[in-house]
Amino acid sequence: MPAPPAEEETIPLSALQHAVYCLRQAALIHLERLWDENIFTAQGDVLHAVADKGGSRKGRGGRRVLSLPLGSVRLNLSGTADLVEFQPQPDGSERPFPVEYKRGKPKLHRADEAQLCAQALCLEEMTGQPVPEGALYYAQTKRRVTVPIDAELRALTMAAVADLAEVFARRTTPPPTPHRSRCRACSLIDLCRPETVARPVKRWRDQTLARLLEAR
Repeated sequence: MPAPPAEEETIPLSALQHAVYCLRQAALIHLERLWDENIFTAQGDVLHAVADKGGSRKGRGGRRVLSLPLGSVRLNLSGTADLVEFQPQPDGSERPFPVEYKRGKPKLHRADEAQLCAQALCLEEMTGQPVPEGALYYAQTKRRVTVPIDAELRALTMAAVADLAEVFARRTTPPPTPHRSRCRACSLIDLCRPETVARPVKRWRDQTLARLLEAR
């Protein structure tokens, strides 16, 4: 059953990634509080533990680098950035540059980019500085991918925020949708689609009963 709403409940930044990938997955995790660990989620936890060391340190080119709590009153978002680099500008100001760590490699969908964009939107509201780009670091390729925070990505992210706000307000999980390739890669497939487990169990039960009846 969905958890009871909390006062002033905010949308987690991590939910944006889930919502763009699959709105039902986002609701199962963030509304119904369901989660299922697999090797991929465990690897992701280790990667984020390494990234989220906290504190401020110096990066290349005199950049301040830190793990930073983020929030947006306007969009009702909250969370923590893996890393934010504050890049010195010619006028003496610092421009935020969010960096999100991911376990695998760049995806064909834009779920990771939407999560990064949501961080950029929070940083813009918090600092008053524009955030025209950020980066996704993928552990499998050990490379950063620079992501422009452009109008198209902002629109995708804002649409996901609106969808999540509606889900949170209604406290209702959307029905399953036919995303076969995404479903196969989802750690929640058995919780989301119990028929994927029920079918082979039913087949075994029927075959066993048939053999018992034949032996009588």
